[in-house]
Amino acid sequence: MFILTYQDGKIYDYAWPSTQNSSLTGLVAKKIMSSTLKSLRALADPTRLRIVALLEREALSVNELQEITRMGQSRISTHLGLLQEAGLLQSRREGKRAFYKWHENADSTAREFIELAVRGAKEESHYAGDQLNLKRVVARREQQAHVYFNQVAGRFDRSYGPGRSWQAFGHLLLRILPPLVVADLGSGEGLLSELLARRCKKVIAVDNSEKMVKFGAAKAKKNGLKNLEFRHGDLQSPPVEPASVDLVILSQALHHAEEPAQTIVAAHRILKPGGQVMILDLLRHNFEQARELYGDRWLGFAESDLYHWLETAGFKKIEISAVASEEQPPHFQTLLASAMK
Repeated sequence: MFILTYQDGKIYDYAWPSTQNSSLTGLVAKKIMSSTLKSLRALADPTRLRIVALLEREALSVNELQEITRMGQSRISTHLGLLQEAGLLQSRREGKRAFYKWHENADSTAREFIELAVRGAKEESHYAGDQLNLKRVVARREQQAHVYFNQVAGRFDRSYGPGRSWQAFGHLLLRILPPLVVADLGSGEGLLSELLARRCKKVIAVDNSEKMVKFGAAKAKKNGLKNLEFRHGDLQSPPVEPASVDLVILSQALHHAEEPAQTIVAAHRILKPGGQVMILDLLRHNFEQARELYGDRWLGFAESDLYHWLETAGFKKIEISAVASEEQPPHFQTLLASAMK
């Protein structure tokens, strides 16, 4: 057994109790201390504790860790390197990606350090959100359609093709829509509602601005959209009958809601069994001017918050991912969340 002199988060000295074979003991002590010090130093940073806790049950890639924690890729790679050098993590490759996990063959001392690290991470404020994001990311791995869409989207703008545009694709996809009953909550003047009404069985557009509702209703009448109905109401308690719609859409509306979680509960209430909610909104950001410029109550949302609210409301098959990113400052990113009742 060795003795550590430990103060203010740093190791100052160590000693080994005297024995008859002091030279042999000294060599063993130095070897053990070398490994011990590496482990202690590797786990002396809260960020590395956070990473170790995420790798407790799942092997994750750098990109997945980046999505979960919202930390930079180079920062994560540096921390992973230190943990791997200390013998606490191991990696495996799948194609071009490396996946990291606890070292399965770590010795008993290293395992004790890992368990302590996880206990410490659970006391950090990031832990609950990280675990929700971990659940979301792992579930999405199995969704090959999502992966394929990202691959297609990544290729879309690489080369010009006459007549090929997202606008054209949008019209094509609209024609595939089945005859749904849709509630567009926070519809504004109803641009999306108008598009949907051209294919859906019925669209109910709800907004808390009487002016917007009157404008949208007049435009729908002018365009002969008899299946589009505008209703004045609040997002937290929309004037829609329970279990009456197939699809609820919240397009850039949730960050205007007084109580976002309650709005999602309301969406669940008005959906038929098997119905779907789709949310387009901003990823959490720090552009404070959005409150004054756009009347935003909330500066976007973390994926973990959306996942938690959807799960708490009773939704299943929850999927959340970033689907767009603006190139110009303040670089808003758009999240798409979907779930089934």
